[in-house]
Amino acid sequence: MEQALPELASVPWRQRTDAQWLRRWGRIWHGWTVLYSVPFVIAGVGMLWLEPLAAPVALVAFAHAWIIPELYAFRGASVVRPKGGRNPLAEPVAQGLLADLLRHDERELRRRTGLVLERGRLGVWLVGEAGALLVTRGARRVHCFCVRTTDPELPPSDRVAHLLLALREDEEGFATVANHAFAGAPWRIRRRLPARMRPALDAARAAAR
Repeated sequence: MEQALPELASVPWRQRTDAQWLRRWGRIWHGWTVLYSVPFVIAGVGMLWLEPLAAPVALVAFAHAWIIPELYAFRGASVVRPKGGRNPLAEPVAQGLLADLLRHDERELRRRTGLVLERGRLGVWLVGEAGALLVTRGARRVHCFCVRTTDPELPPSDRVAHLLLALREDEEGFATVANHAFAGAPWRIRRRLPARMRPALDAARAAAR
């Protein structure tokens, strides 16, 4: 049985994150995306129907319908971008310690992409230095979580290792403590990830199917 994370005491007002919570928030984020986009699409179509010469203004409305969800997806993808100091003197040792926690395929994926793939009950995780992506079962949705270690001066690999160990100790607790930043389709998140990290998301989607 998993041991609850001590950090849960700092967020007593939060409902514990489970599969049902993730499904509900996935639907909420989908609803928000529709609410942001559809009015601009309707406005653009209406302007074209009333006055074809208003096409430039209609195109601006269509652009807003596309850009707003993309900005939220960028915010979600940013949780796994490298953050904080690089600490080059301590990083080689930290990389070795992190490698000891991983299997061969996971070590190679981490070396190429900077993200650690971890299979859990809620889905397949990709753990970065200051956040994680969760690809839920069926690979139809990605949840983005922002979470930091208590010591920002740790080298990058140590930060990843701390988050990975917390995830393994209490997966639902980890998702509860973390700040939920975004939920959306994998293709939307993939577009906003650095090119180096995209193979990690592809691997997580394959593992979640």
